[in-house]
Amino acid sequence: MLTLDYEVALVTVALVLAGGFGKRLRPLTLEVPKILLPLGSKTIAEYLIEWLRYYGVNEVFMLVGYLKEKIIDALGSGTRYGVHISYIVEDEPLGTGGALRNSSHIIGRMERVIAVNGDIVTNIDPRRLLEKLEGSVIASIATVPLRSPYGVLEIEGDRIVGFREKPILRDHWINAGVYALKRDIIELLPEKGDIERSTFPLLASRGQLVAVRYETPPYYWRSVDSPKDLEEIPRELEEMGGLLASLESS
Repeated sequence: MLTLDYEVALVTVALVLAGGFGKRLRPLTLEVPKILLPLGSKTIAEYLIEWLRYYGVNEVFMLVGYLKEKIIDALGSGTRYGVHISYIVEDEPLGTGGALRNSSHIIGRMERVIAVNGDIVTNIDPRRLLEKLEGSVIASIATVPLRSPYGVLEIEGDRIVGFREKPILRDHWINAGVYALKRDIIELLPEKGDIERSTFPLLASRGQLVAVRYETPPYYWRSVDSPKDLEEIPRELEEMGGLLASLESS
């Protein structure tokens, strides 16, 4: 079990990137923002909040733009979810980096913050990311093994000897869309554009960016990118007994 010092264990503030158009899920997202799409009995937003609260987050900042009024109406102040929710609005699409820069008044008042894409469902432990923000390191990225989008054939010679349906490829690691950031990152954020294409490559070239690997399982991680994900994720969560069930029993 990971042992963290008291300060790191207190994950209190998270920024949720929820301003995108959700184009890959149209027409579903023409009238419903992606973060409010249902996954069975709960929305993506509710799963995100449940996960963040489990790890000690009590203040959530929703970075919103597209269909922002619907997000604000649906989530409100956050009281019924056991957190306090505030909203930071972008008047035009800014990208992930621009949205975070638009939140610099929040990042600047904190030593460290957690930032998360608003289209994932996960139970990974974000405290491990905060633990890595030592010395010159300015940001850390959660990474998970790549889940193949296709079935993989096992071939010997010209004969198919096996078939694995969408296996997890453990030799390939992907960006899980969960970050820990020091306030120093503010001056490196773009006015517009994605942090993954601007700030992170710069930090990587300076040796100031680290990765934290999360095996799945025992952790769970899925990105909501297609209507099929909306069908598959609720089934997977039901088979687990709930998003946080495996953590609470460990």
